[in-house]
Amino acid sequence: MPSAQIDRQISSNELLKAASQLSPSELEKLVANIIALQAQRRAPSLPKAEADLLLKINQGIPADLQKRYNELIAKRRAATLSPDEYEELLRMTDDVEKLQARRVEYLAELASIRKVSLAKLMDDLGISGPGYE
Repeated sequence: MPSAQIDRQISSNELLKAASQLSPSELEKLVANIIALQAQRRAPSLPKAEADLLLKINQGIPADLQKRYNELIAKRRAATLSPDEYEELLRMTDDVEKLQARRVEYLAELASIRKVSLAKLMDDLGISGPGYE
C-alpha cells in the first residue's frame, strides 16, 4: 500500500493532488477510510456493532485481487485473453461477486440496525451502486 510520511501540515489541495496519484483501487480504499473517519467524528459514541459493520463495509476488494481483475478485464476488452486467463477471470469474478454480496449483507444489517432503507443508508454513506460492464 502506498504511503507517505508527513512532517508538516498540508492543505486539502495538496492532499487532493497526492490522492490523484493513487491507483483506482487505492483511491477507493482512501475514500472508504475517509468516509469511515467522517462517520466516526460525527458519532464518536457509535455503538460497537455499527462501528464493526462500517469497518467491514469499507474493507473493499484486496488491492492485488482488484489489480489482477482489472488487468484481465482490460485483456478481455482488447480481445487478447487466453483460455487460461478466461478461466482465471471467471474464478475471480466469482470471488469479487462473493465479496460484494457480503458487503451488501453488511449494509443491509446496518440499515436494519439504523431502521432505514438500504438505499437511504447507501446515500447517507456516499456509497453508489455497482457499475456494471
